[in-house]
Amino acid sequence: MPVVSTDLNLLQDRQELARFLAACQQVSVEKGCSQIASISLEIPAVDPLAVLDAIAKPSQLSFYFENGGKGKGKASVPGAVFLDGNFAIAAIDAAITFTGEGKQRFANAGDFLESCQNNIITAGALDLPFSGPHFFASFTFFEECPPNSAFPAATLFLPRWQVARLAKSCVLVANVPVHYRDNPEQLALGLWQKVEGIKLAKYRSPLVYSGNGRVLKKRHIVNPDDFKMAVNSALQSIQASRLSKIVLAHAVDVSSPQAFNIISSLNNLRRIYPDCYIFAANNGKGKHFMGASPERLLGIRNHQLETDALAGSAPRGYSPREDAVLANALLDSEKEKHEHQVVVDFISDRLAKLGLTPQIAPMVRLMQLSNIQHLWTPIRAEVPASIHPLEIIAALHPTPAVAGLPRDIACQEIRRYEAFDRCLYAAPLGWIDYQGNGEFIVGIRSALIEGDRARFYAGAGIVAGSNADKELAEVKLKLNTLLEALV
Repeated sequence: MPVVSTDLNLLQDRQELARFLAACQQVSVEKGCSQIASISLEIPAVDPLAVLDAIAKPSQLSFYFENGGKGKGKASVPGAVFLDGNFAIAAIDAAITFTGEGKQRFANAGDFLESCQNNIITAGALDLPFSGPHFFASFTFFEECPPNSAFPAATLFLPRWQVARLAKSCVLVANVPVHYRDNPEQLALGLWQKVEGIKLAKYRSPLVYSGNGRVLKKRHIVNPDDFKMAVNSALQSIQASRLSKIVLAHAVDVSSPQAFNIISSLNNLRRIYPDCYIFAANNGKGKHFMGASPERLLGIRNHQLETDALAGSAPRGYSPREDAVLANALLDSEKEKHEHQVVVDFISDRLAKLGLTPQIAPMVRLMQLSNIQHLWTPIRAEVPASIHPLEIIAALHPTPAVAGLPRDIACQEIRRYEAFDRCLYAAPLGWIDYQGNGEFIVGIRSALIEGDRARFYAGAGIVAGSNADKELAEVKLKLNTLLEALV
């Protein structure tokens, strides 16, 4: 990936920008194929969510990803690979796109990413966080999707526009396809005008919503009693040693008198759940998958990997005393500790089979969120350059935290019990940059939204000792994560 210009103000000087694009055009002529000019520029502080609101169109692929950086305790983990402080990224429109399905979808997406990098020419402020080209990805839970699925089994795209904020630093990345017939001066003018608009992006609607007076109609896809019957049936399979764990999801359809406001809903989520990853993916056809997930699948920075074993749940208390009682009960529960250890062992085994050496935190911790708390064990490893992040994701997904164990049998049983398409629920979503850094979360506590309709997803881990009534109560608690924030 050649660097043609290191002018930090390239997008602010139209003549220099036109010369750079003309140089990229010459490379496209010499190679016989289009090139992508990827230009990074530090800009005055702007909220990426405001940029998404200002310039994204429903007909375009887009991706929003934010880590509030609060509550998880990640900043206090010794040797944490990501910088302290929150970050947010908005990726808008696609310069190039890959979609696929089947058992090789992760490998094929990785091959596509590698091939694209041979035709990307980078320039500008490449020493800043989140500079340079970033690819954004979403994968469905299952490798094959039904014909009417809202998202392909694998989607990977390089956005035309990316705006990222980390602490006080704000970086704009423009990825511009350059063809041999393009006019560099016209391209430069269009880019310059767009950048000026992005720097002035402000919200166009009020983003604080109380929910007063809103009437939502709810319909369970599966009757709650049928969900409890599925739990009891799964417990029989566990007792017969066919399974040791299975995660059963529940879905609720919700309709509103008016179309849901994606931007306002995201703002509500990050306000209500600052300790979660806030995310949204738009399929370019009017459907959005969004949520507030506490679970990171992996983060890689400078070849250092962190992942979370997150399983075992309890509600938060209404008082400090009650909260402490619930937390201690969670830490002491043999059932919850077993469910958690299954996930720790699975992740460690999968990393080891890739040749990595997992370093497991010696003590189980609590991840305490606004309305729920989980058992949490951070796991770290060094990643050699020969192993692609998507190779690790392929090995880890789905973890027992969202599928079960043995994994293949659990997935077969999930298809049998669940009468709906999981789509992106409990599946990997995130980004990879041109240096192999990246971060992926698990798409739980989520909803699929189209116009005035939404489908909410939540799941519960079933192990020996589970109780159907308690599992249904846990699912309802998780569903409320989005219900109280959606506008």
